[in-house]
Amino acid sequence: MVGKSVIRPDAYEKVLGRAIFPDDLEFENMLYAGVKRSSIAYGRVKSVNIQEIKMLDGVIDVIDYKGIPGEISHGVVFKDIPILVKDIIKRIGDCIVLVIAKDKKSLENALEKVSIEYEEYEGIFTIEDALKSDAPILGEKSNILYDIEIKKGNIEEGFKKSKFITVNTYSTQMAEHAFMQPEVAIANYKSDNTIDLYVATQYPHYDREEIARCLNIKENQVNVINMTIGGAFGGREDINPQCHAAIASYITKRPVKVIYSREESTISHSKRHPMKMYYKTGVDNNGKLMVLKARIYADTGAYASWGMNVVRKAAVHATGPYEIPNVDIKGYAVYTNNPFSGAMRGFGAAQVPVAHESQMDILAEKLNIHPLKFRNINTLKCGSYTATGQKLEESIGISKCIEKLASIDKVNL
Repeated sequence: MVGKSVIRPDAYEKVLGRAIFPDDLEFENMLYAGVKRSSIAYGRVKSVNIQEIKMLDGVIDVIDYKGIPGEISHGVVFKDIPILVKDIIKRIGDCIVLVIAKDKKSLENALEKVSIEYEEYEGIFTIEDALKSDAPILGEKSNILYDIEIKKGNIEEGFKKSKFITVNTYSTQMAEHAFMQPEVAIANYKSDNTIDLYVATQYPHYDREEIARCLNIKENQVNVINMTIGGAFGGREDINPQCHAAIASYITKRPVKVIYSREESTISHSKRHPMKMYYKTGVDNNGKLMVLKARIYADTGAYASWGMNVVRKAAVHATGPYEIPNVDIKGYAVYTNNPFSGAMRGFGAAQVPVAHESQMDILAEKLNIHPLKFRNINTLKCGSYTATGQKLEESIGISKCIEKLASIDKVNL
């Protein structure tokens, strides 16, 4: 198919409004479920008026973590995200109780009347505070989920050979996926002890694993039907309503739908990692990069998600598409009580260009040469070695890209 235009298989259905999304599905005798989420970022639950909510009209059942048939947490790498909180609340939006009702109105009324008494703790909301020696521990043993070190050459020698050195700190903000379709899941536990889950997900096999874990059943009893996905961008890799819908259907033996509002969608799912990046870069008199010292700190929030993978990729790409003979890079994923961060387009490689490309512009100005020419001098080429020691042997397009830009801007390289 190379060189030919290919029509997306789902293009006509989407354009004509015929695509079926999870919320379009209805089942006979279907119930509705939702969770009451924490309004504090750090603390524990002292009491919840569960029995009172159970007595409301239209309410079928209300459970806390003790009502989950199997495992009570989930996670793509570490199983640290509570399906319903048992002990410690670590972020605003942690799920406390699951309410099952006969219709949407009864569910909304019940969730509004859930009253939670908290014991609130002082939270950690910055990387700097999380790394203090007296900070409360949010991870298993420390507030550092993961760290990575990449070294090449000798940075002391690199700085000695540098005519110009620039030192700067850069930061990138948390970003929301904001996909068009908020999360919806429908679970239907059947008489043959299998369960069908209708959901829009990026990760159906992981969903099946987590549903089996929380229900304490075998994976071959779980059927995940992936519906039309109204955008994802990484935000549908972590589980959201899937476990709650499955548990509610397992308990009631009826189809159950969980629908997120835009507000709940924003509160519940992962974000792009905010990062702080400390860069010290040196260049010689001929415009050749000599050295880079970088420290990268990613706020992974309350839970691990893909934090370790994101930081690993950020560190590997910290030099950008440039060959630097002397490198010292350290990266850290740090726990805080902020919303948890996970997969989002670029997976760590989207943040570090803010730092390395800004450094390139600053150094080009110090050298008094055009930024494109400076980049062209230092680009990775066939035969170059990356900071991790990988020899590049093919498919390196950065020089051609720069040459094209230079021709447009009439820059002499």
